[in-house]
Amino acid sequence: MTRPFRQVDVFSSEPLLGNPVAVVHDADGLTDEQMAAFARWTNLSETTFLLSPTDPAADYRLRIFTPGGELPFAGHPTLGSAHAWLEAGGPARDEIVQECGVGLVTIRRGEGGLSFRAPERIRQGAVDEGVVAQAAAALGIARADVVDAEWCDNGPGWLGIRLADAEAVLALQPDQAALPANVGAVGTYSDGECAIEVRAFCRPEQGILEDPVTGSLNAALGQWLAGGLLPNEYVASQGTALGRRGRVHVSRTGDEVWVGGATNTTIVGTVGL
Repeated sequence: MTRPFRQVDVFSSEPLLGNPVAVVHDADGLTDEQMAAFARWTNLSETTFLLSPTDPAADYRLRIFTPGGELPFAGHPTLGSAHAWLEAGGPARDEIVQECGVGLVTIRRGEGGLSFRAPERIRQGAVDEGVVAQAAAALGIARADVVDAEWCDNGPGWLGIRLADAEAVLALQPDQAALPANVGAVGTYSDGECAIEVRAFCRPEQGILEDPVTGSLNAALGQWLAGGLLPNEYVASQGTALGRRGRVHVSRTGDEVWVGGATNTTIVGTVGL
């Protein structure tokens, strides 16, 4: 069966410098095996499938796959899939509701593009010292180089590691197989457009090594750092080490954190699935 397909670049206003997501429309009827096989074939950090919702409050249901398996939530696939759904004729309301593995996620449209409300973290708080030491060793740094650590897990399982500055983050050369979890490294800039540099290192079973620009991680980092170390509104840079130019806009009001960025369609066609 032939189904509509889009590939959307997320978190960069400049062509081909964000994080692409493959989006299959009208995916009702596909099996888990078909979805997983297509995600392995695209070999992108995530591939998504738009389906009819099962919750009447949702506009659509989304399933999200890495080459290594399914995720309950991910950020850049959420924005890219909402962009594809709207472009394919979805009603252009101010707010869109996505159903996915973590439940309902609200996406809003604004002058700056699309943004999603960060879901609650599944795991948060302090990290055991042994896990921090293991993460530091896997990142190729001394334990003393880790300024702070926090569980930032909203589905993909992120462990947040804060370093002294952005330069320390850009210098990392991790041993992926030794990571105790998917690790998100963050360090601050002293000036300029962006407040922080972020890198997302994945365990080998995810099927990717470093994610170019990561909405889920930036959402959890915002819940951790916005309004404290960082202002309530800031821009995060990610992908620099991979030759990308991701820009993630984070804003916090009270307990709500919103994560947004540019979305641009790069490929439109059909796929036989």
